[in-house]
This record gives sequence, C-alpha cells and structure tokens, in this order.
Amino acid sequence: MLKALVITIALFFLAGCATKSPSLQTKTVAKVQNTHKKIKNTKKAVPNMHKMFQSVAKKDAVLLQKGQNRAHCSVCGMNLVMFYKTSHAATDMNGTIHQYCSLHCLADALRHGAELENPMVVDVKTLKFIPVTEAFYVVGSDVPGTMSRVSKYAFKNLDDAKAFQKKHGGKIVDFYSAWQEAKKDFKK
Repeated sequence: MLKALVITIALFFLAGCATKSPSLQTKTVAKVQNTHKKIKNTKKAVPNMHKMFQSVAKKDAVLLQKGQNRAHCSVCGMNLVMFYKTSHAATDMNGTIHQYCSLHCLADALRHGAELENPMVVDVKTLKFIPVTEAFYVVGSDVPGTMSRVSKYAFKNLDDAKAFQKKHGGKIVDFYSAWQEAKKDFKK
C-alpha cells in the first residue's frame, strides 16, 4: 500500500514537471486524492482483520504484576493484553508476582532457575486466572500459539475445553503434560 502511495506521488510530481497542461495536472491531483481516500478507508478496516485470538480488550485483561513494565511478559517483554488468553502468572520466593505471555515463557523462567509457586493461567472462557492444577489444556489446536508453534490454551471447565477442541482440534491434557510440551521448545 505504501509502495502504491509513493508511486502515485512520484507520478504526480513527474506529471507536474513534464507538462504545463493544467487539465493533466488536475487529473493527476484527482487520482492522488482518490488514492488517499482508499488508503484512509483501508486503515479503518485493517485492525479488525488482524485481531489475534489471544488478544482481549485492555479493560478485560487482569495484570497481576506491579511496576512500570506490568503490561509486559517478565521473560520476553511481549504485551500481556495482546497475548492475554495464553497468560500465566506465578509468585517468586520474595512474594513478587510475575506474569508471562505464555506457558513457553513460564517454562523458560523455570529452566533458568526461577523458584516460583502458585502458578496460574487464564481461563480462555472467563478470562480469569485459575490455578494451573485446575486447568484443562488444549494442546496443538489450529489456533496459533504464543511463543511456540504448538498452541496451549487453558480452560477451567472440561466442557469448554471439549468445545474448543471440537472446533479447533488438539489434545486435552493436564498442566504437567502441557508443561512437558512447552519444554520441548528448548531442546536442540
């Protein structure tokens, strides 16, 4: 789209420099204005076309961590609202809550020696944090994952997990099995 705009502007200037015909210049200006209208209309439609499954409205996201970077993953820095439906959280030994964009990043923190307790995950259906031990994970669905090729989405209710699985495929597992799958991302 940007390329089309640059070409249109270049043609506008070339037409203006190459001819003294006001009618040709008027036609070129009209074409440029028409192109601008098309670009403005496209910009309005693009955000809805590219909304990711993992994303929620800012008002629906619960950010548990404190501080300046509270809206970003503790490991990779990705935006937690944008990747909210795969968010995990846990408390370190000092009582500080860390929030992660995905099970992948939680597994990465543990892999690097983080000592965490009370791990939680967002229930895709209610958007509330639940203990990972109460979650049913759908692993390997056709819905894109976060930080991993193999998606991992959690549900508090088994019926919700089965409905998601029926629509998107994947396998229903417990947290431990989903975590083992996430650890495979780090094997060489």
